[in-house]
Amino acid sequence: MTAPARAAAVWLAGFCSFVDLYAPQSILPTIRTLYGVDAGAASHLISATTLAVAIIAPFTGAGADLIGRKRVIVTAMIALIVPTVLIALSTTLSAMVFWRFVQGLLLPPIFVVTVAYIGDEVPAAQATGVAGIYLSGSCFGGFFGRFLCGLLVGPYGTRGAFLGLAVLTAVAAAGVIVLMPRERQFVASAGPMHALRHIVDHVLDPRLGAIFAVGFGVLFSFVATFTYVNFHLAAPPFNLSPAALGTIFLVYLVGVVTTPLAGRLVRRFGRGPLVLGVLGIWICGLLLTLTGSLVVIIAGLAIGAGCGFIVQTSATASVAVSAQRARSSAVGLYVTCYYVGGSLGAVLPGYAWDRAGWSGCVAIVVVMLLILAAIVLRFWRERPA
Repeated sequence: MTAPARAAAVWLAGFCSFVDLYAPQSILPTIRTLYGVDAGAASHLISATTLAVAIIAPFTGAGADLIGRKRVIVTAMIALIVPTVLIALSTTLSAMVFWRFVQGLLLPPIFVVTVAYIGDEVPAAQATGVAGIYLSGSCFGGFFGRFLCGLLVGPYGTRGAFLGLAVLTAVAAAGVIVLMPRERQFVASAGPMHALRHIVDHVLDPRLGAIFAVGFGVLFSFVATFTYVNFHLAAPPFNLSPAALGTIFLVYLVGVVTTPLAGRLVRRFGRGPLVLGVLGIWICGLLLTLTGSLVVIIAGLAIGAGCGFIVQTSATASVAVSAQRARSSAVGLYVTCYYVGGSLGAVLPGYAWDRAGWSGCVAIVVVMLLILAAIVLRFWRERPA
C-alpha cells in the first residue's frame, strides 16, 4: 500500500498548493470593481504570491535538505490555513495583497519539497510518471480554487470564497499527514554552508540552467494568459459573470489527463523533441483565442493548458532527476525561476493590455514561447529511451 498511499499524498500536496495559489484569478474583475482599481492593481493579488514564492523557494530547498521532507511539507500545509483565513477577514485590497504574500511564503515548503521527495523516493524510471500524478493534483487544484472562488463570491463575497479555500486546505493537510510515508532515502546535507555550495553548483550547471529558463517561461505564459483572459471575457461582447469565469477554468482539467501521459511521451520521443512539438501546438492554441467565438477561445485555452502542463511535467521531472545531489535546493532554484516568471507574467502584460488589449497579451506570450523553443533546441539534447 505504500506506493498508492504515496501517490495519493503527492496528489493532495499538489492540490493544496495550487488550490490557493491562483484562486483569485476568476474574481479579479470583481476585485477591480469592488476597490475601484485598474486591472494591473487587481493582478497584485497574483503577483504578490508568486513573488513571495520566488523569494523563499531556494531557502526552502536548502532547509529541507537539512531537516527532511514530510515534516516540512506537513508543517507548511497546516500553517497555510492561517493567512487564508486572514485574507477572508481583510477589508482592504492592500491587506489582501499582504496576506497573499504570506501565503506565497508558505507554498514552496509544500511543492518544492514534494518534488524533491519524488526525486528521492521514486526510482528514476518512474519519476516522470509520479511527477505527472503530482501535477495532475496541481491541475485540479488550480481549476478548483478558481472555480470555487468564482462560485462563492456572488452569494458570499470574498470572505466566503477564501473561507472555503481555508477549509479545503485543512482537509488536504489532514490527508497528507495520514497518507504520506516517511522518507527512506533522504540523506541530510552536512550543514548550511554545504547546502549553499550545492546551490552555487546548481546555478553553474548549464543543463539545470536551461531547465530553469523553461520553467520561467512556462509560468510567465500561464499567468499572462489566465490572468488577462478574465478581463477579456468579462468585457463586451462576452460579459461573463464571476461564476462563469470560474467555470472557464475547467480547461485546467485537460492537464489532469495530459500530465500522467507525459512520462510515456518522454520515453517515446525524448524530452527535447516532445517539448518543441508541444510548444508549437501551444502557440496555435493561443492564436485561437483571438477569435470572436467563446467556444473557440475556450478550445484555445484548453489546448494551452494541456500543452503547458506537459512542458511543466517534463521540466519538473528533469530537474528532480538531473540534480545528483541536494535535490531540494535544485528544485528550489527551479521554483524561484518559475515564479519570477509568474510574477512578471502577472505584471508586464498589463502594459500590453492597456495599449492593445487581449491581442497585445497574446503577442507577448507567443514571443516567450518562441524563446523557450530556441532554448530547448539549443540545450535539451536527450534522446528517446
